[in-house]
Amino acid sequence: MKPLKPRDKVTQRMTRAGLTLDNQTTGESAGISSRETEPEYTAKPDGTVEKALERAVDIRDRHKAKRTARNGERMARQAGAPASRLQFTAGERASPELARYIKKAEKRADKLEAAKEALPKKRVLTKETVYNEAKGKAKSKLHFEKVEKAPPKLKPNPASRPVQEARLYLHGKIHEVEQENVGVEAGHKAEELAERQAGKVLKSAIRRHKLKPYRAAAKAERKSMAANAEFVYRKSLRDNPELAQAVKNPVSRLCQKQHIKREYAKAARAAGRSASGSAKTTASAARKAAEKGKQVASLVARHWKGALLIGGVGLLLMLVMGGLQSCTAMFGSAGTGLAATSYLSEDSDMLGAEATYAGMEADLQHELDNYESLHPGYDEYRFDLDDISHDPYVLTSILSALHGGAFTLDEVQGNLAMLFEQQYTLTERVEMEIRYRTVTHTDDDGNEYEEEEPYQYFICYVTLENADLSHLPVYLMDENQLSLYAAYMQTLGNRPDLFPSGSYPHASTVKEPTYYEIPPEALEDETFAAMIAEADKYVGYPYVWGGSSPSTSFDCSGFISWVVNHSGWNVGRQTAQGLYNLCTPVSPEQAKPGDLVFFVGTYDTSGMSHVGLYVGNSVMLHCGNPISYTNLNSSYWQEHFYCYGRLP
Repeated sequence: MKPLKPRDKVTQRMTRAGLTLDNQTTGESAGISSRETEPEYTAKPDGTVEKALERAVDIRDRHKAKRTARNGERMARQAGAPASRLQFTAGERASPELARYIKKAEKRADKLEAAKEALPKKRVLTKETVYNEAKGKAKSKLHFEKVEKAPPKLKPNPASRPVQEARLYLHGKIHEVEQENVGVEAGHKAEELAERQAGKVLKSAIRRHKLKPYRAAAKAERKSMAANAEFVYRKSLRDNPELAQAVKNPVSRLCQKQHIKREYAKAARAAGRSASGSAKTTASAARKAAEKGKQVASLVARHWKGALLIGGVGLLLMLVMGGLQSCTAMFGSAGTGLAATSYLSEDSDMLGAEATYAGMEADLQHELDNYESLHPGYDEYRFDLDDISHDPYVLTSILSALHGGAFTLDEVQGNLAMLFEQQYTLTERVEMEIRYRTVTHTDDDGNEYEEEEPYQYFICYVTLENADLSHLPVYLMDENQLSLYAAYMQTLGNRPDLFPSGSYPHASTVKEPTYYEIPPEALEDETFAAMIAEADKYVGYPYVWGGSSPSTSFDCSGFISWVVNHSGWNVGRQTAQGLYNLCTPVSPEQAKPGDLVFFVGTYDTSGMSHVGLYVGNSVMLHCGNPISYTNLNSSYWQEHFYCYGRLP
């Protein structure tokens, strides 16, 4: 007799993948809906993004700390400069129009001298030689003198860098596992925020304490300069009545006044002498400033509607920004991501570096254009020259990555010379041939005859090889620097306006990837479905020569190698030729989604030069710039097409 067995308890449940049948007894679950399962595109929570953003924030904070330190030291040096006081003539003091401004200038000068006296002092032992004329002897005396201390050094301590790296390493380890528990993740982020803010507050407090007397002196100097400039302006109006008559309305007078004050301040700093001397320099500049003020005022008068509109938009923007201060937490991560992919250097430094590199290329072009005159002595010159060009965004991204996010023009002079030497290789090879020429001779009897005479013929072969600047980062950078370089190239440093194509014809432009919807029947092949699920994660990533992982982005073979290795194979990092060697060639009629497609001649190399993943319907997914889908029927791909290949 068969034992009775109770029926399994079965329930139906609606999930994201459709309707499922759950066996409560055995724990099995089966889909009964005709709806296709959506592939999972979510990256594994390994903390990679959090670690990259945290390092970007650390780089930004270090750059900001260095810039703040430089500004503080500059302010301290300026505050320690000798105080200047205007010297007034008796006529100026007797003038009732100037009495008020003279009094104010002297009051501010007194406060400036007091602030200078309050700067930190130190006692220095000084040796003084006193000569006694009566005795005819010299005597040396030692005494202490009070002198100003040197401005404080505010640059970050290099010894703190290992501590910062250790902190980043520990936080990175926590990031790898914090997604397992929301409480741990929240506590870790709160601890990071408290740690960063506490460090900033402590550093700011120390810096403010050190700079307090210098800050007071700088403030007093600004006020003294403003009072002196006010006196110069009033004196200019008294001595030059035509200035007052040049403008009539309040806006023009305000512009005129500001221009004259700026001219005075500029002259006072540039002259390096007392303000009274600078005031003479400003007399002629005052008239020019009045004319400029008149022009500005007339411009505002002609376009008063536009001026009101600009002012209104500015006020509205300030109100909106003030209202958004409570949303700081919401936009914090977005701002961090923006900073991680943005150029942090000053425009003058980035444009200066580009101009320097372009100047080196111009010198090279001049040498090639005049090679025969600069390198004489050969019978023939033969040239095999690559183009001289580079992408300014590639140059700026390389320099930014090598210097941790920001650089100055002085800092990168050595880098520019190194990159130029790596990109361009100019070689000269000389060959000598024995050639023959017909020479006419005369014998002893006066008869002429011809004879073939050998001579040396020198040929100079000149070769210029351009290694392409974008191919250098993989050889010059570690993984972190290469990741920064890839991020900058993906967004062009969020500065697509920095190198306009009209002025820089070889500059990159931001390119959006092309997308393609895979037919459902193609995804029935599990192998191809796994390949496309992995490959589709990286659509939009930039092309980076030699790149082979998501952290550094990819080149064409690095991208396909990564997809293949994460879809069931283990072939390692292969070149396009290496992937071809692993495949069995198939005809276009036999090609199916999941096969590889190979090309030749896309750049100067032997064998396969490019590879992509075939997805059906004459479409491939490949690492162009950026990673995207493309149609194989275009004239370019048809010209370079070689074959399809099927992996084992």
